[in-house]
Amino acid sequence: MKLAEAVLETVLIKNKLVNNKQLKELRDSSQKAGISLYSQVISSGLVVREVLCGLIAKYFDVKCFDPNTMTVDKEALKLMSEIVAKKNLAAVFVRDEHGVHLVVNNPANEEFIKNFEKRIDEDVILYFADEEAILKIISQYRGEVTENSLGDLIASISQSDTAAGRAEDLPVIQIVDTLLSMSYENKASDIHIEPFEAKTVIRFRIDGILHDIVDIPTVLHDLIVTRIKILSRLRTDEHRSAQDGRLSFKYKKAKIDVRVSIVPLIKGEKVVMRLLAEGARKYKLTNLGFNKNDFKKVKNAINKPWGMILVTGPTGSGKTTTLYSILNVLNTREINISTIEDPVEYDIDGINQIQVNPKTNLTFSDGLRAIVRQDPDIIMVGEIRDPETASIAINSAMTGHLVLSTLHTNDAPTSLPRLLDMGIKSFLVASTVNVIIAQRLVRQICEKCKYTVSVAPEVKEIIEKQLSPTLIKKYGLNLPKTILYYGKGCKACQNSGYSGRIGIFEVLMMNEDVKQLVLSKVNASTLKAKAMEAGMLPMIEDGLLKVQQGITTIDEVLRVTRE
Repeated sequence: MKLAEAVLETVLIKNKLVNNKQLKELRDSSQKAGISLYSQVISSGLVVREVLCGLIAKYFDVKCFDPNTMTVDKEALKLMSEIVAKKNLAAVFVRDEHGVHLVVNNPANEEFIKNFEKRIDEDVILYFADEEAILKIISQYRGEVTENSLGDLIASISQSDTAAGRAEDLPVIQIVDTLLSMSYENKASDIHIEPFEAKTVIRFRIDGILHDIVDIPTVLHDLIVTRIKILSRLRTDEHRSAQDGRLSFKYKKAKIDVRVSIVPLIKGEKVVMRLLAEGARKYKLTNLGFNKNDFKKVKNAINKPWGMILVTGPTGSGKTTTLYSILNVLNTREINISTIEDPVEYDIDGINQIQVNPKTNLTFSDGLRAIVRQDPDIIMVGEIRDPETASIAINSAMTGHLVLSTLHTNDAPTSLPRLLDMGIKSFLVASTVNVIIAQRLVRQICEKCKYTVSVAPEVKEIIEKQLSPTLIKKYGLNLPKTILYYGKGCKACQNSGYSGRIGIFEVLMMNEDVKQLVLSKVNASTLKAKAMEAGMLPMIEDGLLKVQQGITTIDEVLRVTRE
């Protein structure tokens, strides 16, 4: 975050370096030249850079960073990831017995500074420096695949005379290759390539959060998209329709499959690439995050020869991973498993997987009808989207098949009224559904930099606003010295304090009491109350258990359960 120009204006006026008329002239000149007011003040010779730095530092009551006398310790630099440093125009340049020395361009960026202090759990000595000085510090980041290497590559191509050539003749190939490698290196799940009027923005989704990575000149946008289309075997001459494809690449010893989605926007084609690492195919049910009681319920449900297992939650909550983990348990040579998916995310040996294809009229409902005639033992339907698919799935479960599928509902009990709303008879829902699993994904605290901290009064205030008094008392969040876990941030987690994600769950078993309520068509809140009486642990409580165990933070649980 850059220094606000209003602060600079205040400093100039307060120190009588300019009057209002001169300030207006400087402002007009900076706008005409297309540079910042800070740069205009320096270039005008009104005040030297070192003096202005000192005045702004004094205004914020922080130290002034002097690039001529102060050196940068590259080990200290690693305390903050390059992504975070660039996004906030900040860097750690020294770590000594006095604490961590942090230089920022905007000392008023209190949220970022407080979060950094909380993660690092050391004394932080704050410095001010102008943008140019901080970017010089950031330029010293050097990794195997970094933003700098990508940025340098982009700059070299955009300045070349051949930038209007064909994608296959240019180092655009290198940009795409570097982009893919860098995303995997940073443990990103998705790459977003978004066109705007003056630039294209590349963002990575890391542990569920989007981060700006680099800006690309618009002249390169179409070339990069064309290269991705070639790799994904998509039509390079189609720019007005959405296209879906797949590609794969190797990074060191890993093979990564990538699902590609391209849609036309008013400024150009947007690309989203989802990385499907080979290791993800080996997900085990035991690794997803179920507590012992919920794990037992799920195991009992998948061991039944027929019926329906539903997984519910918003997009990106890990539903597909849970379904694939269940399929991995069930996948033996003695049974026939068929799936209908949109899209097929992972190719699993021994399972017959069908890709939905609207162009050939192969929908979920049509595919499901075909699967039923293929003598299946187990059927997976990627998503129940409409009454027709719901009806076929329920009837398949009723006639001796184990059916797995997903719904988009906020919690487990709401799934039952949703099926009724789709026109499914209440007796069919009551007699076929075995279990409903609702879930969200929370970021896990990095094990390499985990530490404990007493809850600050302001955090307790937030907890009291977000949680009921009953939950606060039950999980000991009202104790005088409540201890919570956080991650300081280290090289292993790109200084985020988090590494990887884990599920928090709500598992509803269909016992006789719940079945009777379904037959009576009661609302979701009544169903939830009855399920809790029978031992269902609400999702937020499963999250709070993981907070107690030091697996995740209270911030994460509140973020995903209150969205």
